[in-house]
Amino acid sequence: MASGWARDGAVQDQIDASVDDAVRRARSRLPRGESLLQCEECDAEIPDGRRKALPGVRLCVGCQSERDRHQAAHAGYNRRGSKDSQLR
Repeated sequence: MASGWARDGAVQDQIDASVDDAVRRARSRLPRGESLLQCEECDAEIPDGRRKALPGVRLCVGCQSERDRHQAAHAGYNRRGSKDSQLR
């Protein structure tokens, strides 16, 4: 694959770095510590199965879904992969 002046494997290295960044970011958002019995947002009971599946959980499914939607809307994009950053 022709890639201009980039060394062999540079594109794959960039893809790998992007994936590593995403995994690191996702892991940093995982809950830690002891799970709550009640949701800290709406005070609804957090089911036992959810507390066992996600140690450190603090929100019910509904509130967590809403928070995830809100964060996804503000996620942005990877500048390393944009053509503008490659032209500088």
